[in-house]
Amino acid sequence: MVRGKLILVEGLDRTGKTTQVNALARRLHTEGIPVHATKFPNRESEIGQLINRYLTDKSFTLPDQAVHLLFSANRWEYIKELKQKLNQGCYVVLDRYVFSGIAYSAAKGVQGMDLNWCMQSDKGLLKPDLTLFLTNEDSLANRDGFGEERYESNEFQLKVKAKFSEVLDAFCDPDELSIVNVTGKDIDQVSEEIWSRIVPILKSKLQEDDFKYF
Repeated sequence: MVRGKLILVEGLDRTGKTTQVNALARRLHTEGIPVHATKFPNRESEIGQLINRYLTDKSFTLPDQAVHLLFSANRWEYIKELKQKLNQGCYVVLDRYVFSGIAYSAAKGVQGMDLNWCMQSDKGLLKPDLTLFLTNEDSLANRDGFGEERYESNEFQLKVKAKFSEVLDAFCDPDELSIVNVTGKDIDQVSEEIWSRIVPILKSKLQEDDFKYF
């Protein structure tokens, strides 16, 4: 059986990732392609609920190393399900994944938590067939809802942005990465640009269990 493609949408907070993931899923469905969209962290599991508490309750503290491993464990919880869907020919569209986990943890500047340390717990997870990285040069402070969760501050997001560059250089194959600048563009304009990046991979054929791993 021809397997589906694993498409990842990454970027800083409030860059429109979720909106574009949903738009892409609808477009794929309209084209007759079975599709499954999911977001990490997935806050529905017990681990996800603990992560949600950590993100939304700033009085709830955990060691940074433990937080990183929780986010990684949350990805591992769902990897079997994602692999099954891909092998059934379904396209899987992810809102955040490994690259976010590494960038956010490394941006904290904790001694010993460098990129390589942060990568260790995700080794063996599926690599995306295409990563779309959304970037926006407008101020984060001007975006609706910004600042409501733990990592949502301009100062920290600038650190994450710098780490994302390092993470993508270190762990993402250049031919599997597409940078999408969303600055000044409306939702439909970004959706069309993303679709133009998706079309080429629709033509390639990958067989069941033909995966790459971190």
